Amino acid sequence: MSTKEIPHIPLPERIRPESLDEFQGQTKLTAIGKPLRTMIESDNLSSFILWGPPGTGKTTLAKIISNQTSSEFYKINAVSSGVKDVRRVIEIAKENLEYHRRTILFIDEIHRFNKAQQDALLSSVESGEIILIGATTENPSFEVISALRSRVRVFVLEELSNIDLESILNFAIQKDEFLRSLNITAIDKDFLYYISGGDARSLLGIFEAAVIQEIENDEIVISREVIENVVQKKNIAFDKNGEEHYNIISAFIKSVRGSDPDAALYWLARMIEGGEDPLFIARRLIILSSEDIGNASPNALLLAESTFSSIEKIGMPEGRILLSQCTTYLASCPKSNASYMAIGKALGDVKNNPLYKVPLHLRNAPTKLMKDIGYGDKYKYPHDFKNNFVPENYLPDEMKNTQYYHPTENGIEKSLKERLVSFWKGIKKY
Repeated sequence: MSTKEIPHIPLPERIRPESLDEFQGQTKLTAIGKPLRTMIESDNLSSFILWGPPGTGKTTLAKIISNQTSSEFYKINAVSSGVKDVRRVIEIAKENLEYHRRTILFIDEIHRFNKAQQDALLSSVESGEIILIGATTENPSFEVISALRSRVRVFVLEELSNIDLESILNFAIQKDEFLRSLNITAIDKDFLYYISGGDARSLLGIFEAAVIQEIENDEIVISREVIENVVQKKNIAFDKNGEEHYNIISAFIKSVRGSDPDAALYWLARMIEGGEDPLFIARRLIILSSEDIGNASPNALLLAESTFSSIEKIGMPEGRILLSQCTTYLASCPKSNASYMAIGKALGDVKNNPLYKVPLHLRNAPTKLMKDIGYGDKYKYPHDFKNNFVPENYLPDEMKNTQYYHPTENGIEKSLKERLVSFWKGIKKY
C-alpha cells in the first residue's frame, strides 16, 4: 500500500483555472482584446452560448465568470434540472432587479433542454431579467430553438491542440500539490495527447490514473505501455445524436461518391469505433448506390441491399467486413446521378405545371364503352415491331418529347445511352 495519500478530488477539478490568466487555449476568444475576455474583464456580460467539444473549457470559463462577476451567479445542469428550477432563478432575478443587481444563469448541457424548457427562458433573456450562459457540445443550430438562438451570441470553442494540451499538463504538474510531491521523470506526451483526443479533462484524468498506477516507484515513468494499460481504447469523438454524427456520415458518403475508397474506409472506421448503428450505415449505402451510381453499375444497389440484409442476420463485429466490401465496391464503381436528377425534374413538372390528361391511346379499355370512345385506340404494341420498339409519344400532348433522363458515358449506362440514341434518333437528344 502506498504511503502517499491520493487525493479524493479528481485532478481536473483540483487544478481548474480561477482566472483568464491561468486559462489555456481558446485564444481566439480569451486573448487580450478578444470578445469573450473583454466581456468578462469589463463585467459587462450579455447572454451567450459556449459551443465546443468535451474538455475544451466551457465549464471552466463559466466558473471564471462566477469568480469575477459582480452579478449573482446560479448554475444548473440540464440533465437533472427542469422548468421549475429555471423559474425559481427567474423569480430571484426579478427581485434582484429591484435592487439593480444582475443575475447570471449558467445552464450546463443546455442542448438537453427540450423545446418547452427552452421556451421558459425566452422572455427573461429578451427582457434582460437574466443573463443566460449556456454550454453545449452540440451544434446550437440543431439543438437550441431558433427563438432562443436569436437572443444570444454563440462562441465557438475549438478542439485543443497539442500545444494547448502541453500547457495544461505543465500547469497541472506545477500547480497540483500531489503531483509536485512525486518524482515524475518521463512522460510519453505525444501518445498521451493522441489518446486524449483534444479533451483536457480526458488528458488530466488519464495522466492522474497513470501516475497512481506507478506511484510505488521511486521514479515515475509514464510510458506508452502505462498509458495503454490505463486506457484500453482511444477517446473517439462521435456522438450518435449530435453534429459530429452528421459530419462523419457526410464525409463518408462524399468519399464514396468521390471514388476514394481509402477515405471512405477511414470514415467508416470512425463510425464503427464510435458505436454507430451498422444498419444506419448500410441504409445510407443503399441510397447512395441508386443516387450516385445508378445505372452506371446496377449491381451496386444489389450489393448494398444484400449488405443490409446480411448485417441484420449476423450483426457486429463481423458486419464490419460486409460494410468494408460494400463501401470499397461502391467507391470504386463508375458513377452516375442521371436517374436521381431525372426524377427531380419530373417531380418539378408535376408540382409546378397543370396535370395534363393521359392521351387516349395510352389508356386501358376494359369495357366496350371505353373502347367506343377511343380508349386505347391506335396504341402500338412495341413487341410487334423490330427490336421490340416503335417511336411513340408516351407523354401528354402538351409535353411531347420532354426529356428528363440524360444517361452518362460511365459504366453500363454508356450502353444504355447508345441503345436509347438508336431508338430515339431525331426525336430526343440522348
